[in-house]
Amino acid sequence: MDSRVWVTVEAPDKRARSAVAEAGVSIEEAAVGQVAGVATAQALEKLRQQGLRFTVKPLSSVFRSQDFPPQDSAFHDYSRLLAEMKDIAGAAPELASLFSIGKSFQGRELWALRLNTGARALLPSAKPGVLLLGTHHAREHLSTEVPLLLAKYLVEHRADPEIAGLLDKRDVYIVPLVNPDGAEFDVVSGAYQMHRKNMRPLGDEQFGVDLNRNYGYHWGEGGASTDPGSDTYRGSSAFSEPETQAIKAFVESRPNLKILVTYHTFSELILYPWSYSEEAVAAPAAAAYKAMAVEMSKMTGYTAMQSGDFYVSSGDTGDWAWGEHGIFSFTFELTPKSMWDGGFYPGASSIEPTLRANIRPALYLMRLADDPYRATAVAVAGGR
Repeated sequence: MDSRVWVTVEAPDKRARSAVAEAGVSIEEAAVGQVAGVATAQALEKLRQQGLRFTVKPLSSVFRSQDFPPQDSAFHDYSRLLAEMKDIAGAAPELASLFSIGKSFQGRELWALRLNTGARALLPSAKPGVLLLGTHHAREHLSTEVPLLLAKYLVEHRADPEIAGLLDKRDVYIVPLVNPDGAEFDVVSGAYQMHRKNMRPLGDEQFGVDLNRNYGYHWGEGGASTDPGSDTYRGSSAFSEPETQAIKAFVESRPNLKILVTYHTFSELILYPWSYSEEAVAAPAAAAYKAMAVEMSKMTGYTAMQSGDFYVSSGDTGDWAWGEHGIFSFTFELTPKSMWDGGFYPGASSIEPTLRANIRPALYLMRLADDPYRATAVAVAGGR
C-alpha cells in the first residue's frame, strides 16, 4: 500500500527549503513562504523534529488518476518511443543514427539518437557535442516528449539554412528516457502511480533509487535521503544504478561534449550548478551560466536560478557533469507551473506548447557549444 502523502511546508527562505529536502521530502513546487512535495511518514517525523509547520493531503486528492493510454495516448510509452526513434533515424539516414548506451535495472535498452553529418553511433567526432537527457524521474512523462520531439524537429527542419548550418558543425545526442523501468511502471496498470524512482528492489516492499541523487559528485550530502522509502533515496553508493552507470560511461566516452541539458517536470525553472551547495561556481563560469540561463528564461518565461538557491540537493546530473567534466549543464523544469495546473500529468495538450517553448533554448545552446563562455560577451545570432 502506498503510504506517501502530499505535504505543504512553511518555508520562508532557501535555508528552510533545504531543511525540507534534507528531511526526505521530494520538493516539487514552491510558492511564497512555502514548498510542497511528496513525503513518507519518516520524512514527516523529521519535519516535526525540526519544528517545521506543515499540512498533508492524500496523493489522490492532488493529482488526476487517469489512464495512459488512452486518455494521454499522445505520450510515448517505451515501445512507442522506440518506434518513433526508429522513424526519426530512418527519415534522415545521412544525419541520424540510433543506438543503445546501456541497459536499465530490468534490462531495457537506454536508446540514444545521434545527429551528426560525419559520424554515426559511437564513432568519435571532433565537433562540439551537446547531450539532451529526459526522464530521470518516472512520473515526469513530459520530459520524455520534449527531447524526443526536439530530435524530430531538427530532423524535419534539417534543410532549413539555420538548422542545416548548426547540424553540420555539431554533434548532438538525445536520450529521451533515462528511466524506462520506472516510466513503464508508472503507467502499466492503466492509472498513474506517482512513481519517481527506478525499479530496484530494496526489501520490506520498498523499491527504487532516485537516479538524480545517484551521481558521484558530492554524492550523499544534503537533500538526498538515506530512507529507501523516500522519493529522494540516493542509493547504496554513488553510481549504484545501471542507468546512471550508463550515463557516466557514455559521457566519459565523449570528450567532445560541451553542453548537457536534463529535462524534468515541473515548475518552469532553468537551474544550473551548484545544486549541492549555495556557493556559486567559480568565475568566469558563473557569469557564463547566469548569462545563458537569463537569456533562455526570456525565451521560455521560465525562472532562471542557481539550483542551490532553490534548495540544496546532492548527487544530481548537472553537478556531476560540471564538477567532474567541465560540461556546462542545465536542468529544465518544464510546464506546468504548479501541481494545480496539472503537475506531473498535465495532459496531452501540454506537449506541443512545451515543445515550442523549448526549441529556441535548444538551438541557442547548440550555437554556443563551441565556446559557452561567449554567452557573456555577445548575443548569439538568432538567440533572441
